[in-house]
Amino acid sequence: MLLPSAYPPPEEIARLTARMLLEIKAVHFNAAEPFTLASGLPSPTYIDCRKLISFPRIRSTLMDFLACTVLRNAGFEAFTNVAGGETAGIPFGAFMAERLGLPMTYVRKKPKGYGRNARIEGVMGEGDRVLLVEDLATDGGSKVSFVEAIRTTGATCAHTAVIFFYDIFPGAEEALAEQGVTLHRLCTWWDVLAEARTQGAFDAGTLAEVEAFLKAPRAWQEARSKG
Repeated sequence: MLLPSAYPPPEEIARLTARMLLEIKAVHFNAAEPFTLASGLPSPTYIDCRKLISFPRIRSTLMDFLACTVLRNAGFEAFTNVAGGETAGIPFGAFMAERLGLPMTYVRKKPKGYGRNARIEGVMGEGDRVLLVEDLATDGGSKVSFVEAIRTTGATCAHTAVIFFYDIFPGAEEALAEQGVTLHRLCTWWDVLAEARTQGAFDAGTLAEVEAFLKAPRAWQEARSKG
């Protein structure tokens, strides 16, 4: 167990997390040739948090930050189990379980279709208080499915922690709250945009287009889709 001994303020955690994501080029902005999201809609932004596992100093610092954030917000003895969400959340779930000195499990997106046909791998059961860990959250939809799977074991899950939260789609946190789940995050697109401006990481035109998207993503997507 390697609990962090310092608790930086949330604003500093957000700024440094954004800086690390930019440093390893996990952040991609391209207004001229937008990315296509899983929904099929266009976006001038894309983030690849999976890259973090390949940078030991950065991933270690971010896990310190995530542990700080969760312990400060949820409590020091709030959890008995840490679950990673398949697939990107599994390594971060393992890192967090190690930090907190807790058993680690992971949740499949769907039953594997053979053997025990389970969605939960590892040991989880009645009375466990589970922290669900993933790399990022967009609208919170996948978190609800994972939480439901966790609760079928008799465990409770009232908290999910992510490194990155989009924070641009209305109702995401409210949708989780309706399911009795609190979202903890290190930074958002707004933090990344602010740090990108500070660093001059992208040209002014690209940053202006990204800001327009972040302020009204659906309208930006509709305009581009029609175009």
